[in-house]
Amino acid sequence: MLTVRRTALLGLLTCVLSMSPIAAPPAWAIPAEQALEAPTGPVVLTLGGALRNANRDGRAAFDMAMLEKLPQVSFRTQTPWYPSPRKFTGPLLRDVLAAAGAQGRSIEARALNDYRVTIPVDDSRRYDVIVARLLDDKPMAVRDKGPLFLIYPFDRAPELRSSVFYGRSAWQLTHLELR
Repeated sequence: MLTVRRTALLGLLTCVLSMSPIAAPPAWAIPAEQALEAPTGPVVLTLGGALRNANRDGRAAFDMAMLEKLPQVSFRTQTPWYPSPRKFTGPLLRDVLAAAGAQGRSIEARALNDYRVTIPVDDSRRYDVIVARLLDDKPMAVRDKGPLFLIYPFDRAPELRSSVFYGRSAWQLTHLELR
């Protein structure tokens, strides 16, 4: 009986904390992730900072095959960078963060050209932000904003069609730092 009450209390506490805008659920309330495998190919994305699941020198390193193994999402959206809507495919940002056991409230996204932007972790919960690895079903070359493009589904919510969210998108994505 005590175990049932304790479990119910922890569940309620987790629920209340997850609804609070000022408190993220504590680490003990989030299920542990499976061990993150080591990359076997060239690393295309690293995550650093507040992580519970690292696979290389305290960081989470992903090669393209590891990103392909995560559930894939596709959407077509109009962007300021292309004259017509384009189809983007890749894992949800929240799935990449979960694979690394990411913690924190903000993410600094860094690109190959040293572009840096801070993104609230909450964006990954509220919107289907993806780490796109395909553009119109084809891999993206560096010269075509690849190989990874952090992109929002701009056409799904009016608030996403703004300079704030356009600025949070990062092409040639190489690193996510959790804070």
